[in-house]
Amino acid sequence: MDFLSPEGLRLDGRRALELRQLQAEVGVVEKADGSATFEMGNTKVIAVVYGPREVQNRNQQQHDQALVRCEYSMASFSTGDRRRRGKGDRRATELSLVIRQTMEAAILTNLLPRSQIDIFVQVLQADGGTRACCINAATLALADAGIPMRDIIVSCAAGYLNSTPILDLNYLEDSGGGPDLTVALFPKLNKVSLLQMDSKIPIDVFEKVMSLASEGARTVAQFIKETLMENTTQLALAKGPPKF
Repeated sequence: MDFLSPEGLRLDGRRALELRQLQAEVGVVEKADGSATFEMGNTKVIAVVYGPREVQNRNQQQHDQALVRCEYSMASFSTGDRRRRGKGDRRATELSLVIRQTMEAAILTNLLPRSQIDIFVQVLQADGGTRACCINAATLALADAGIPMRDIIVSCAAGYLNSTPILDLNYLEDSGGGPDLTVALFPKLNKVSLLQMDSKIPIDVFEKVMSLASEGARTVAQFIKETLMENTTQLALAKGPPKF
């Protein structure tokens, strides 16, 4: 299958190096400490954060740092596949672990000893790139909760189809059989926190795909920073001028 036209356009009309449209909203769940939705094209994720709060299971309490827990799920209506996915689903367990480890690397857990932070991430609509979208949504939710982080952590995926590096794959492209690489990084610290790829590729191709995914993540970082600044401004306006 040809994923690029002779004019260099993909099936959804994007260029090879073009991100899907990004959208985000912060504070979507009133009773949560932090929450956000994040959209990358037709992929939409909601993340909710509770904490820091008292550790529910005292046996898990850590005296020198916070306990971070994460639960990933995919809504039954998020794809055309209507199979029920239980909590024991292997993919859900794997992604819960990946997201938890990624967010744990960003959180300054040493500043919150003997506490617990719960992160719940659910895919509302899936069209490829769900892993990256989950990480971006969780970052916004943590920031909304006021959780101290060493840097925001952002993510993007890239692949290699028709001998061309392609940024931010949708579902059809992700199912095309080519390599798919997801990267998560700290933009300010310029450090990679997550790198996952499901196939082997030559080193020169890997470097191109890795570089493309990293540039995509930095674009996402700029969008997230603008979203957080806009949210802060809206909160300040809602409070009104200070009263003396």
